[in-house]
Amino acid sequence: MTTPGPCKSDMADREEHLLDPAKRLKPLRMLYLISKYPAVSHTFILREVVALRQRGIEIEVASINAAPSRNQLTPVEQSEADTTFFVKGVGVLGALKSALWLAFRRPLGLFRGLIFAIGLGGTDIRRTLMCFFYYIEAVILARWMMERSSNHLHVHFATQAATVALILTRIVPITLSLTVHGPDEFFDVGSFYLAEKIATAEFVACISFFAQSQLMKLAPGRHWHKFEVARLGVDCSHFTPRQFRALPDCFELLCVGRLVPAKGQRVLIHAIKILVEDGRKLRLSFVGEGPDREELERMVRDNGLSAYVRFEGAINQDRIQDYYAATDIFALASFAEGIPVVLMEAMAMEIPCVATSINGIPELIRDGIDGLLVAPSDVAGMARTLARLMDDPPLRESLGKAGRFRIQSEYEIAKSADRLADVFRGRLERL
Repeated sequence: MTTPGPCKSDMADREEHLLDPAKRLKPLRMLYLISKYPAVSHTFILREVVALRQRGIEIEVASINAAPSRNQLTPVEQSEADTTFFVKGVGVLGALKSALWLAFRRPLGLFRGLIFAIGLGGTDIRRTLMCFFYYIEAVILARWMMERSSNHLHVHFATQAATVALILTRIVPITLSLTVHGPDEFFDVGSFYLAEKIATAEFVACISFFAQSQLMKLAPGRHWHKFEVARLGVDCSHFTPRQFRALPDCFELLCVGRLVPAKGQRVLIHAIKILVEDGRKLRLSFVGEGPDREELERMVRDNGLSAYVRFEGAINQDRIQDYYAATDIFALASFAEGIPVVLMEAMAMEIPCVATSINGIPELIRDGIDGLLVAPSDVAGMARTLARLMDDPPLRESLGKAGRFRIQSEYEIAKSADRLADVFRGRLERL
């Protein structure tokens, strides 16, 4: 019994691709779509875009929302913002012009996209209205892509921006790919239409095996071939080891992340209270902004911790290294994460890290080898682990060095970009 081979038309297409130098050497072009770009909390996306461009992939970027004010951005981010297309920036008039433009060129696609968007909303009036707004944004993007003769769109995070992209695929004939981070996408797969996005996408890059496992749990086996593990990374030549302090007069602790319930900052504050009541000299700095800030500040005041906890607000990449450099221990008490890039940055600078053993974090930090892990919500466990590190300078130093080695070995941006570039080329050049 012979094994069936590819059909003749498939073989002919492959031979034509191999023999035609123009097709073989044509540079890979694509558009990136992000909800907000550049953004202080998502600098890893900018690093990825820059690294892929350095590897010969032509990337233009669109952002649904406007970038932060220029004084919050680094010069590199400002330059990137100057070349980014901001969808909402075209306004109502721009949206109407895009719709008219498409009405003459893709009338059936325009109608098909509208029907699809309304169908996504189902019987929920609020969801239907939101999907209609996503449709308008997709119309704007469709014109922008057609004017550039672009036919592939890659989206970071399978959330609202990816819903815009999903609708866009019904308006114009483009291909779609996603980078899924988790865990937000996994909490409400119905509202994020995750199953529909997987079915539509050519492939899905997962930043961790945990993320891939959650997609496998959701998707039928026939879609599993679409999943690729492609990790994020940091530049170890930029995040270099800070000076180790064996016996600091006051321990400097750092937590970087949005001030939201999922980050577990309340757990850290409770742990700090235990350590302070134990007579330890320390200071915890929270870097980041978010809706929880006012309540967290009140909690610090009510517990008499104002001298021990400070809130630094959002810090851009030009300044964040100063905070890392002054840090003795990095702490993250999150209840839900993908694989936090801030952990990678801290580890690259040889800062011993304490984090929760959730989601993709154990893929980054092996407990007792590259850092220390505690159970999520375990206030006493967090306090004990921080105290253990304070009392053991050799352990802090060894974990710091092991952490940097871990990043250099597995999470260096050059390796991550090589991997992702290979995924793009392998998946897209055969289309």
